[in-house]
Amino acid sequence: MRTAHAPAPRSVLILVASSAVALAACSSFDTKHSPQAPDAYYDEASTGTSTTDAGSTADAGDGLPGETEQQLFLRPIATETHVFVANESRDTLTRVTVPSLQVITPPTGDQPAVVTASPDGATAVVFAAGSDEVDVIDTETFATSSVSVRPNLNWMEMSPDGRFVIVYNDEDADTPNTGSGAQSYNEISLVDVDNLRHWPMVVGFNPRQVQFTDDSTTAVVVSDAYLAVIDLTADDPSPTRIAIAQDVVNPPLAEEVAVTPDGSYAFVRQLDASDLVLVDLQTNEVDRLDIGTSLTDLDLTPDGSQAVAVARAAGELWIFDVADPFQPATVLDLPTEAILGSIVMASDGARGLLYSTVSGLSRYASWERDTNDIVVHGLVKPVQSIAISPDGATALVVHTLDNGSEVDNTSSFYNRYALTMVDLTDFFSNPLLLTGEVLDLSQSDDGSLGYLVMKGQPWLEILHYDSLLYDEIELKSEPEHVGVLPNSTTAWVSQQHDLGRISFYNPDDQTLQTLTGFELNSGIEH
Repeated sequence: MRTAHAPAPRSVLILVASSAVALAACSSFDTKHSPQAPDAYYDEASTGTSTTDAGSTADAGDGLPGETEQQLFLRPIATETHVFVANESRDTLTRVTVPSLQVITPPTGDQPAVVTASPDGATAVVFAAGSDEVDVIDTETFATSSVSVRPNLNWMEMSPDGRFVIVYNDEDADTPNTGSGAQSYNEISLVDVDNLRHWPMVVGFNPRQVQFTDDSTTAVVVSDAYLAVIDLTADDPSPTRIAIAQDVVNPPLAEEVAVTPDGSYAFVRQLDASDLVLVDLQTNEVDRLDIGTSLTDLDLTPDGSQAVAVARAAGELWIFDVADPFQPATVLDLPTEAILGSIVMASDGARGLLYSTVSGLSRYASWERDTNDIVVHGLVKPVQSIAISPDGATALVVHTLDNGSEVDNTSSFYNRYALTMVDLTDFFSNPLLLTGEVLDLSQSDDGSLGYLVMKGQPWLEILHYDSLLYDEIELKSEPEHVGVLPNSTTAWVSQQHDLGRISFYNPDDQTLQTLTGFELNSGIEH
């Protein structure tokens, strides 16, 4: 372990006020685009038909491409009492009440592309891409109000308190941009859901990520070369656009932003840059923390006390104190027997798991935060993504179909899909051979169960974290997404069907109930 020093603070302040809008945070099977927070225990490399790879193809300085990041789209949203499904081809929203499984399907605008709900489940918000509107729906009465937004947008995210949504054009989303004629790639729409107000604004070319502070008072939008900071407490919000690139002709693209929970700082990782951009969100000053090598991942510890950056080519893990990021950073040398470019943090903060999605090596490493020990562990195949259970006790490793450099044709997993459950108390593992590609997976809030569905395979796999055993139950048709109702262990699985199909699995009595035909409000199939 060694210590590195950040340069003396230097700042660039650029303030440009305009009209106004707000943004939201996201999560799920290593995803950037999912409104369902209970599944948000994955990090920079994750998920099929409903996913795309959004990783950089740039060389990180070691001859390998950037770490990949897989994303899910058009996933239903669940509250403690309801599951909402946007029916894009029929311009409707289905509400399934739990546990009665009553189905009601109100209309929406054209081509509902994204659905989310307020934290209390009282309001559903639907972005209808075809009609350029946000529909605000009372989930009990189904009274609907519509707010027009800017054209040519394709994605929506909600603030933690549910009051604001931001709609923007994200090039990583597989939801198509429906516009014609002139189009802008700099605009967003901020909608006040409570008061049905709309502010259009220009934030910077190619918005890539939206973050909120925990208290929903500030939104931060990162684009290729700017951060747009929006004060959501203002009567008439407008973006403060902050240039984060020194080279304004060929700026390094901003790939990732991490906003501290209290809204004091934003850390920005840029493509191929040898420093980490630090933006003071109170003063809008921009500083650069010299690292001397390109970074491949960036994260905050769960308590928000440290910013952690992975420098794959240099084999280093950089740890910054968020309370004073200009203090000398702690730099840990990564083990030389592994190539490590991504990190996922356990929600309890005890450890992080380091891995690479492009190395071809069947290995990962555990970083114990109390001792800073980093230990390499073997796997049956290379890593596609890693998830950690909500209680921090179990890891799920999704493997690539590719065999990499360490799996030969004598292995049971050669040219096969696989997933590994790892007990993080002693790192004992149980690898599972899979008959199809992992399409989606989710976990119960208490960390006791995981649920997995595979592409083209009509099965729900139930993963028992305490024993590392699994069960499976047959579905009525091929799955699309899986999730868990908040504060429960009950799973839901949306499936392929012309009129819509969703199943609910109760692990207490091991029963599966299936609803088919949302438009027809059909009965329950056992």
